[in-house]
Amino acid sequence: SDRLARTSQLLRTRVDVELERQNQQLLAQMNRRAHLQLRLQETVEGLSVVAITYYASQLVHYLAKGANQLLPQFSPELATAVSIPLIAAFAVLGIGRLRQRLQERESAAH
Repeated sequence: SDRLARTSQLLRTRVDVELERQNQQLLAQMNRRAHLQLRLQETVEGLSVVAITYYASQLVHYLAKGANQLLPQFSPELATAVSIPLIAAFAVLGIGRLRQRLQERESAAH
């Protein structure tokens, strides 16, 4: 009877060890996926900044062309060139603020 109990305990221990190993593997896979998802999100955010900057600078250029009709000394190209770093900075700040708000909401939900 003691021998049977010991054998049963060894079998349970072996099963527990195997389950722990499988859990560790699953956690490692989840960690890798989360890391890849974060890198993908950062890439998409960077591309979003580029797209926002491009389209907003084109709008500035069209507005500057109109202003050039009223003020001939006004340079649409210069206005566009000056606007690009400003637009990019605002886009980066806006996306960062949006990410921060989303993280705060998620933290509050959990």
